[in-house]
Amino acid sequence: MKLRPVLVTLALVALGLWMGGMVALGAIAAPVVFGMVPAPWSADAMTVVFRRFDKLAVACVIVVLAVEAALAMLRDRKIERLDLVRGALVTFAAAAAVYVAAVVSPRIEALHRGGAIRGLGSAGEELNAIHQVAERAGKVELVLAIAVIALHIASFTRRPAAPQKRD
Repeated sequence: MKLRPVLVTLALVALGLWMGGMVALGAIAAPVVFGMVPAPWSADAMTVVFRRFDKLAVACVIVVLAVEAALAMLRDRKIERLDLVRGALVTFAAAAAVYVAAVVSPRIEALHRGGAIRGLGSAGEELNAIHQVAERAGKVELVLAIAVIALHIASFTRRPAAPQKRD
């Protein structure tokens, strides 16, 4: 299928944007902003940045899921275990990204807008706990996305199964 390399490339670009954004924000931008910009402006800025990133992440999720669906529909051979595993990993990573965008980030934003400071009082403890959920979800998304990339590479290096004979 000549469309397969194009679809996989599209998925890999989306995965790269998604993963790169998470690393750039979580490992680089957030520590610098929170370390150099005084509160509450640091949280104001990063809340806007993370909410915008959530939109990009969800768009990337949609692209990756659409590619997996297209690959399944265009398949000229039986679905292999590698394809099922990749599809499951994409689904779990997508669910984590959507959960963060739809539940976690809005809760962090609401707590911040309400004046919560991480670690101070009950609202601050909740903010700290939900922030830890966001960090864990991001790490899970990153690991799953790396695994999906590896499985796409493996699918190109494997010999394809012989097409099934149709009577």
